[in-house]
Amino acid sequence: MTCRGAKITPHYDSLLVKITAKARNRKDAAAKLIRALREFRVRGVQTNKSFLLNVLSNKDFLEGEVTTGFIGSNPYLMSPLVEKDRARKILHYIGEVIVNGTPKSLGATGPPPSQIDPYVPGIPLHHKDKKKSLKQIFDNHGPEAFAKAVRENKGLMITDTTWRDAHQSLLATRLRTIDMLNIAEPTTVALRNAYSLECWGGATFDVSMRFLNECPWERLVALREAVPDIPFQMLLRGANAVGYTSYADNVVFEFCKLAKQAGMDVFRVFDSLNYIENMRLGIDAVGQSGGIVEAAVCYTGDVSDPNRGLYDLEYYLKFVRELEAAGIHVLAIKDMAGLLKPRAAKLLVGAIRQEFPNLPIHCHTHDTGGTGVASMLAAAQAGADAVDAATDALSGTTSQPSLGAIVASTQGTELDTGIDLLEISKLNEYWEECRLLYAPFESGQKSGSADVYIHEMPGGQYTNLLYQTTQLGLTGQWSQVKKAYAAANRLLGDIIKVTPSSKVTGDLAQFIVTNNLTEHEVIKKAEELSFPNSVIEYFQGYLGIPPFGFPEPLRSRVLKGRTIEGTEGLSCFEGRPGEKVYIFQAKKRSSLYLTDTVFASFTAGAQLPSFDFEGTRKTLEEKWTAEKISSYDVMSHAMYPAVFDEFMERKEEYGNLSYLDTRTFLTGKFARYPGHNQCLIEMCFEQFTLIVLHQLNIRDEGGTGAFC
Repeated sequence: MTCRGAKITPHYDSLLVKITAKARNRKDAAAKLIRALREFRVRGVQTNKSFLLNVLSNKDFLEGEVTTGFIGSNPYLMSPLVEKDRARKILHYIGEVIVNGTPKSLGATGPPPSQIDPYVPGIPLHHKDKKKSLKQIFDNHGPEAFAKAVRENKGLMITDTTWRDAHQSLLATRLRTIDMLNIAEPTTVALRNAYSLECWGGATFDVSMRFLNECPWERLVALREAVPDIPFQMLLRGANAVGYTSYADNVVFEFCKLAKQAGMDVFRVFDSLNYIENMRLGIDAVGQSGGIVEAAVCYTGDVSDPNRGLYDLEYYLKFVRELEAAGIHVLAIKDMAGLLKPRAAKLLVGAIRQEFPNLPIHCHTHDTGGTGVASMLAAAQAGADAVDAATDALSGTTSQPSLGAIVASTQGTELDTGIDLLEISKLNEYWEECRLLYAPFESGQKSGSADVYIHEMPGGQYTNLLYQTTQLGLTGQWSQVKKAYAAANRLLGDIIKVTPSSKVTGDLAQFIVTNNLTEHEVIKKAEELSFPNSVIEYFQGYLGIPPFGFPEPLRSRVLKGRTIEGTEGLSCFEGRPGEKVYIFQAKKRSSLYLTDTVFASFTAGAQLPSFDFEGTRKTLEEKWTAEKISSYDVMSHAMYPAVFDEFMERKEEYGNLSYLDTRTFLTGKFARYPGHNQCLIEMCFEQFTLIVLHQLNIRDEGGTGAFC
């Protein structure tokens, strides 16, 4: 019964629910009530739940020693209870996706995800290997013992890139943590003899926060717990860490320290220009952290072609000598674009092996041109100890060569990998079905293409640039973009192309196509063109110095009238930001490369100051509360301040979305029971909470319904 005009005051007791607990004594009864209250979720109205929990936890109340002044003498009893409210937040996200569709920021432009849940195979461990694993050798005896064990291994070792570079190359780096954790246990068995699992670093760090609403550090910790006995490997961009610019030295050192603590073992360190000064910083940071230093020489050109020019065999041997002198444990040959042809692989690896007989060699390539398997086998025959490969379902084209093909090709030979083909085939069946969940992120590329030897575009960039080209309104002009990429490379000085230098090349290529420019026009009109910021910073020396200098007169024209902020009018660096640098005053040249440079010493203004970790932590704790901020979060903020803040805002609104299965994350729709108009989703939060959500009458196309 209601009465017109009646007012309900805040003091009205609506008695939503009553809880009664019974036990042998007062404390046990209170404990039961506390548990029951904590499991209650009442949203939309104010309740006295906080008050009751505070009362039940009070010592005097539990002892039965209270008076009428109890509440007045304990004002904290009225303090509100701060709850995580995880279930409601996730339901809020699901509702948003169902109503408004997949967030456009995800870039899910392809067909919807499959309705089939990937089958997780069981792979029993039939016998326990008597020899120590590489992970055990590293943990017990250090990186030098690890390198020695790799070198003494009789067969070819494999790094599986499925958890990192494979999906970065094919699926825009969108693979979610839950899909790796689902297959972690069988992977531990099938790849127990692997050199490593590449699972972190590179673009996965910012993409996990920026698009997937996941903490990259939580991913690493969770994977390490799930796979305890296989070495983990990451990609470290030298002085750029996992970012796209230079950071203060103490940031790089602290990052490596935290990564090692979280479970990382092998750090593949590279520089996008093969700039040794940037490499030394990364090598020193990894070494100080206690990790395995796998320093990479980035490959471009063609050492098998004497007419190719700049990047000949002697260039690479000279760079390897510098790396070896810096105290590395393993050498990586990082072929980002798949340019390392079989004959070139044999020449390069053979020459390095002859000069450095005790240095482990690890080869990485992409299969864009279709020669990946052949090149890796040629490298192994020439003396490489390990090669990169991806599970068959995520191999080929711009990804790595097929793991199954390499394992099968070496079976019964002196290069036998020690990996069971039947076991990895079971893993591959999972990934075949799992890839269908990521159909929205497929690039549409159907096959490899040998024109990679012309444009030299890295495999990890190929699909991303293809997507960006569409977003920029250049649909149908992909062939022009690829040609412009080759032109941009020539304009920049025929450089090493890997993140972030590859981004500079891609940005310039798109700029050329968008503005319908020729190479000659870019040089001629450079002083008046509005170049992308990445191109300007490249010429200012933010990434370091390319192997053969900056091209002139383009550099002088691009930088005319420009200064570097915070350097009192300086135009460009000549050295590594963060240490003593030199200012280059460019002179116009008619030749392509610099031969005559003028240097002026400069030490103060251009140095990157040390990052204030303590101050940043206090600021973040004030904004997000202390219990929500860890050392990992401070580091994420140091790397990507804006991205981290947006990630935290979404986390506050939607909670931890890594528990959601991928189909639900992308569409909000759950697996439907056959023959029933009802759906079910189960999610485990940490170890305790289980949500069972029934979804009734979900609206189909052309229909209506309700969400319950």
